[in-house]
Amino acid sequence: MMTAKQKLFADEYLIDLNATRAYKAAYPYTKNDNVARAAGARLLANVNVQHYIQQELEKRHNEKVADAQEVMIYLTSVLRGESSAEIVVVEGNGDGCSTAKRIKKGPDEKERLRAAELIGKRYRMFTENVNLDGGFQINFVGEDDLKE
Repeated sequence: MMTAKQKLFADEYLIDLNATRAYKAAYPYTKNDNVARAAGARLLANVNVQHYIQQELEKRHNEKVADAQEVMIYLTSVLRGESSAEIVVVEGNGDGCSTAKRIKKGPDEKERLRAAELIGKRYRMFTENVNLDGGFQINFVGEDDLKE
């Protein structure tokens, strides 16, 4: 089990991976950087603190990194024209004035084609099958054979 201060230290450490700053945030009466650095290093060596930090890093990694299925779902939505992007369009108001306006637009033909290419690569739709079942014979020669 971790103490409340150790958990606070670990949570602060996860912000920027700076043990000195994290220690000073968890233990605000510590003013000396050298003391905070040494104490922070000791806390990072604590098995419970290490385990908690590792669990949190894995959890954050899983939440932030797209997996293969999520990528395929996104590419399929682009291919089918179901996704949209927000773009800025400038409209003229007359007298040399204009205003910027945000509008939603679906993927254009180029974007849809690129999504189709990426999906096709994933499923190896574009590989050419070349059959090299020829009757080749390979002979290895030694140095003595080359001298003749």
